[in-house]
Amino acid sequence: MDTLCVEEISLTGLMLDLMKVVPSLADQEGAALHLLDWLGCALAGAATSTGRAMAVAAGATECPFSGSRSSIPEHAFALGSFGSLLEMDDVHRAAILHPGPVVWPAVIACTSSENTARAPEAALRGYEAMIRLGTSVGAGHYAKFHNSSTCGGLGSTVAACWMLELSEEETQWAMAHALSTSGGLWECRNEPGATKHLHVAEAARRGVQAALAARAGIAGPKRILEGALGFFAGLAPDGTPANLLKEEPWMLHQTSFKPWPACRHTHPTIDATLALRDMKLKRPEHIVIETYADAVLFCDNPDPVDTGAAKFSLQHVVAVALADGPPKLDAFETAAIRRADLAAIRQICRVIENKEMTAAYPAHFGAKVRVTTSDTETVVDVRDAWGDTENPMSPAAVIEKFEMLAAWAGIKSDPLRAAALDTQNGAYLLRGLLDILPAPLNKEV
Repeated sequence: MDTLCVEEISLTGLMLDLMKVVPSLADQEGAALHLLDWLGCALAGAATSTGRAMAVAAGATECPFSGSRSSIPEHAFALGSFGSLLEMDDVHRAAILHPGPVVWPAVIACTSSENTARAPEAALRGYEAMIRLGTSVGAGHYAKFHNSSTCGGLGSTVAACWMLELSEEETQWAMAHALSTSGGLWECRNEPGATKHLHVAEAARRGVQAALAARAGIAGPKRILEGALGFFAGLAPDGTPANLLKEEPWMLHQTSFKPWPACRHTHPTIDATLALRDMKLKRPEHIVIETYADAVLFCDNPDPVDTGAAKFSLQHVVAVALADGPPKLDAFETAAIRRADLAAIRQICRVIENKEMTAAYPAHFGAKVRVTTSDTETVVDVRDAWGDTENPMSPAAVIEKFEMLAAWAGIKSDPLRAAALDTQNGAYLLRGLLDILPAPLNKEV
């Protein structure tokens, strides 16, 4: 593990020093756009069968987003239950984590009429803490642990502490509590289930609970990150703690939006396949998908058996993009998985690692798709997925995505959109709207 000389001050204290920069209006407007993105993902996620089960687990079945009858941590858990379910949540490439569905539930759960204007700045700081830790933990950590979970508690607690106006010392205690209770084992990737999404809800809850514990006067170890028995020693021994303190603009601006309802590792492959579809090629006889090693590890699955597996199948997204065009939410439902034409395309796909793309990852998510027909071979090479900073989605495209997700869930979007984009009062307005929002339409997903 790289070492960092720290004698009189802890890494948690140094991180908080970095976050004392006052965000600009543009920074706050950027945060509001990410709030809108999380909201759309959560509204649609709540309409799925897994979302309905998560609402039952959170004890909020009639109004699944409501915190009016629950504690603040339970409210964060309820809000955190839905945002990652459709695999459309925002993502930071270098940290390999999804901050939106962890940080925004903590912010909304801690919002009141008195502190609502603090919400954009709280989210910026929550994203900052979560992403900085994610970029520091190293590949060995990600091989065994879900970064959105292990690093998420830090993001949600920093956001909650800002909303609750805790002192710097109290915030360091809260950071220690959240990091001490970190978890999120990747075994959930090896069997069907929704534990991965439970990680996200629990990270949101854990951070809020840690903030409340600190506010109550419960102290925690300030050297929780670098200590001999701390986070890096225990969970990320090959990590790089110095990455926590790099001079960078607000990390939220490096966070990508996801246009397609599938694992982010599949997105450059989708983009390349859509470009091939536009060429109106003859019927494919053979397809080769080249991409980076993690995409192969997570998403090489020619025979997905359920919605979750289909969202993590390079072969399935290629089949859908070739046959139907831009993947829609129903492209990953059971009926689509069982379609004979899609199954046939999946079986002619071969997935291989592209060493150059592996070397460029995670700074760049790339894929190359080669389609061979009876008389031609055509290749499209995508080096950055749509939604990344090098190939960004416009604000209009993000709003269009929100409108699509809300409509899919059968929810009137206008008041929710207006609240999310209001940088001064939006969080409190949104909380009030969500508290009375009935359960969305049931979807068989």
